[in-house]
Amino acid sequence: MQYLRVDKNKRFLILEDGTPFFWLGDTAWELFHKLSREEAEVYLKDRYEKKFNVVQVVALAELDGLEIENAYGRKPLLKNTEGVYDPTMPDLSGEYHYWDHVDHIIDIAESLNIYIALLPTWGDKFNLSWGKGPKVFNGENALHYGRWLGERYKDKRNIVWVMGGDRPLERPEHYEIVRAMAEGIKLGDEGNHIMTFHPAGDTSSSKYVHNESWIDFNMIQSGHHALDIDNYNKVKVDYDLSPTKPVLDAEPRYEDHPINFKPENGHFVEFDIRQAAYWAVFSGAFGHTYGHHSIWCMCKEPGEYFPLYWNRAINRPAGSQMRYVKTLIESRPFLERIPDQSLVVDEYEGADHLAATRGVSYAFIYSPTGKTIKVNMGKITGHKVVAHWYDPKTGEVSYIGEFENEGVKEFYTPTRGRGQDWVLMLDDASVEFVVPGNK
Repeated sequence: MQYLRVDKNKRFLILEDGTPFFWLGDTAWELFHKLSREEAEVYLKDRYEKKFNVVQVVALAELDGLEIENAYGRKPLLKNTEGVYDPTMPDLSGEYHYWDHVDHIIDIAESLNIYIALLPTWGDKFNLSWGKGPKVFNGENALHYGRWLGERYKDKRNIVWVMGGDRPLERPEHYEIVRAMAEGIKLGDEGNHIMTFHPAGDTSSSKYVHNESWIDFNMIQSGHHALDIDNYNKVKVDYDLSPTKPVLDAEPRYEDHPINFKPENGHFVEFDIRQAAYWAVFSGAFGHTYGHHSIWCMCKEPGEYFPLYWNRAINRPAGSQMRYVKTLIESRPFLERIPDQSLVVDEYEGADHLAATRGVSYAFIYSPTGKTIKVNMGKITGHKVVAHWYDPKTGEVSYIGEFENEGVKEFYTPTRGRGQDWVLMLDDASVEFVVPGNK
């Protein structure tokens, strides 16, 4: 397994040998905290089979992660003489302590070629704007804790460090803590791993730390507050920033999550999740993270708010469909791809918004509701282009025809309506591409 790096064009991630890396993440914030070794293996093997290659996890977890023990009755930190959980005092005592469990899960992930996007702490441990807390960090102990973590995992190639944790940086002390923790990790791991920041809802890391030297790429949390959240605009904002840094939506609307956190509003369904993924990726994101409302918390007591056991939620439809966006993007030259809305005559607004991306000799246009796609031809190479429909629900491809690469051409989707989303594939007819199949 290779360390991840930022490509020289500052738009994508690559492996050390230069191989492009499409980030297909899953959200498993409570994985270390809630699951046993055996359960973690079941979860990670399932994600591997569904083509996920990143799992986002928290060391000091959100759901009372300092006070509630893990599956083996262990906590991550000891209390100091003042009776406060102390980040400079990780509990390493006895057999199979909390951090042994973290090590074990990271090793399972590595054996499956899965990267761990590792948050050292949830944000309520340094900014108790809301949540359980308790607040335990300051600049001094954040540096110490970060350095300890960095040293512990410096040789683990499947780590991506993620500062923050769903909280805004509202006061100077918040910036101080995040910078100190990042500095500590960099000192401890000797710069082996790339690093980012997980922001609060409806915002991006770029709002707070884009110009910080330690952040390698931006994370957006487009959030869970409404249907048809325009994450494509959020990606574009970060894509256009200087200095250039890669960007992805690392927390879009979760499958089966109550809309705006209220079950009476209904829940996000598989279409909402596909829409967020294709909108983000086609607008310039280097990958995408999926989430399910009963998986991030590793739910074992389902009810109205968390509807399923975690081990049933892993089989929900959108979680299986995420592989198809990865398959599609990896089927064409990767590092040359750019967003290009000039491909479409009318990009539409709201739920119907068309998102377009292309390389030198290919183009993809996503129609979330089956709207007719009017294409400005001539944006890619070739006197003629070959057109196909790609079905985001199944990964299946159907041939449309061959067309002159000039003027405006209308393409009528096979079906229309909300949830009837399609990708139009256009390829230079003189270039031999492999047509992605249902894999």
